[in-house]
Amino acid sequence: MGKDVIIALDFSAAEEAYAFLDKFGDEKPYVKIGMELFYSEGPGIVHEIKRRGHRLFLDLKLHDIPNTVKKAMRALSTLEVDMCNVHVAGTIEMMRAALEGLTRADGSRPKLIGVTQLTSTSEEQMQKELLIGVSINDAILKYAKNAKDAGLDGVVCSPLEAEMVKNACGKGFITVTPGIRFADSAEDDQTRITTPEKAKKTGADYIVVGRPITASPDPVAAYRRCVREFVD
Repeated sequence: MGKDVIIALDFSAAEEAYAFLDKFGDEKPYVKIGMELFYSEGPGIVHEIKRRGHRLFLDLKLHDIPNTVKKAMRALSTLEVDMCNVHVAGTIEMMRAALEGLTRADGSRPKLIGVTQLTSTSEEQMQKELLIGVSINDAILKYAKNAKDAGLDGVVCSPLEAEMVKNACGKGFITVTPGIRFADSAEDDQTRITTPEKAKKTGADYIVVGRPITASPDPVAAYRRCVREFVD
């Protein structure tokens, strides 16, 4: 499986996202649309970015009763995104319902991955606030195995856990890893982070990079630096 860098389009309006993508000219990086941009602009922004030739990860992290998630995924299946996600905490039954809803009449579907634990969540928070009384690695490993059992294509985890997930679930099980910072970048609100180069060594398939690229004085150069450190 080829590795790639996914740019998180963490903007509040379509005009900002389009102006950012215009900086790349003929380059068509893989991009991620999250809740803020999708809820602000609706499906239209997905259609436009796909029209421009980008692969697209729609990051809405669905987590609800199985029937609701199934119906929501049926709606998302019409958007022609390349990847979308749910929270693994929604249970195996919910994930299977999501897959069923996402699969089109012809059998095709986007890749579906599950969020294990957010990279902003520390082990202390997980144990004291969420009352998950195991180590964060044990929790993530169990969630990854549940996602695989449900038929998902992979999980979102921090780059620190990618190798562990690969060892348990197989090399073909996708690991998408946010929490990426350059060695000379600020940590911001992330806690379980690493660099693109180190993420490559852990076996991550995709890294999701937001502010180190989007807030850079030269976003194109920052993106190319990510590609050099992670892909090349």
